[in-house]
Amino acid sequence: MVRLIVGNKGKGKTTEILQRVNAQIKEAKGSIVYLDKSSKHMYELNNRIRLIDVSRYPIENSEQFVGFICGIISQDHDIESMYLDGFLKCSKAENDDITRTIKELDAVSTKFNIEFVISLSLDKEELDSSLEDMVLVAL
Repeated sequence: MVRLIVGNKGKGKTTEILQRVNAQIKEAKGSIVYLDKSSKHMYELNNRIRLIDVSRYPIENSEQFVGFICGIISQDHDIESMYLDGFLKCSKAENDDITRTIKELDAVSTKFNIEFVISLSLDKEELDSSLEDMVLVAL
């Protein structure tokens, strides 16, 4: 399942996603992975959460990003959740229609039974109507 935390820049999406990931790790039975555009939030994450700085990898578009996610999943069969902060920058989808990419991640989520929590710098009204049911928090 894909869950979206949406809102314009500066509305508190990163704070929200950090609180959620740190709360989930307390009860997690499997692995949790946090992807971000830098390692800036490393010290705000519980040390049991794997932080991946996506900027260190040669990802050029959203298709490569989905492949990158699948590569992470293939290396750890115990992943139960992946948190994607700054999704538009991490996925290189800033100028793309993100609907297709999110639906691909939803298919990956279903196939491998992994929850994705994604922060998006968009207002809820800017989302395609097919993604509205995925909105967890609108700031």
